Amino acid sequence: MLLAVDVGNTNTVFAVYREREQLGQWRLSTDRERTAEEYAALLLQLMGLARIPREAVEAVVISCVVPQAVVPLRVMSRDFFGCRAHVVGEDLPYPIPLDVANPAEVGADRVVNAAGALERYTPPLVVIDFGTATTFDLVDGRGVYCGGAIAPGIGLSLEALHRRAARLPRIAVEPPARVVGRDTVTAMQSGIYWGYLGLVEGIVTRIAEEVGGLATTVATGGLAPLFARRSRLIAHVDPDLTMAGLLRVYFANRERIRAGRKEGNAR
Repeated sequence: MLLAVDVGNTNTVFAVYREREQLGQWRLSTDRERTAEEYAALLLQLMGLARIPREAVEAVVISCVVPQAVVPLRVMSRDFFGCRAHVVGEDLPYPIPLDVANPAEVGADRVVNAAGALERYTPPLVVIDFGTATTFDLVDGRGVYCGGAIAPGIGLSLEALHRRAARLPRIAVEPPARVVGRDTVTAMQSGIYWGYLGLVEGIVTRIAEEVGGLATTVATGGLAPLFARRSRLIAHVDPDLTMAGLLRVYFANRERIRAGRKEGNAR
């Protein structure tokens, strides 16, 4: 079995797979101070509830944008699962070619999302991730990752608006019935929702102009369904895109991972 781990700035997702069958998935808040023992205590309890024995886990693959989380996750993998954790972009190469100025600067999550999209959809592709940041990534018709755009996430924008404008409350992200709000809350909802929808469609349209044609647009992240409902350009919503990418990484490197496990057992 494979334990796939996606560490984002806000949430960390764990999933266990038997081949390509997902047996369980769990989401924890990302805590930069969490220790290996704390990770293990939470994860093993969740796996136990799903009746997944830890002894069955034979490989751990991690996508991580929070450097502080790497060491405790490596220790957790070694001490509680008897596995060496393989971090995408460090221990394992990306499964798709990159055509960017500095590949080392690209967030692993963005490339893993692109790899997941390639697993499920025909390129060219634009992948939008509604996360802590809202990212846009282009995969061209050859299946090459070409970079993209990064904008502040919706949650960050709302928090900044609340903090810096004393009389503006915290609000939920919802599409208001009208663009012209009749009170503060609906005016804020309009600005956030329609403003972000305009940002999304504006960037996707400009990418199309730059590359000479529209690409299939795939959205992921918690708020993706909310924006896809009103977007003319988002063709697919895929909540498991990152996990699909981690599976692609794993299967592209399975023999190397297995060889490393056998070598470690021999020692």
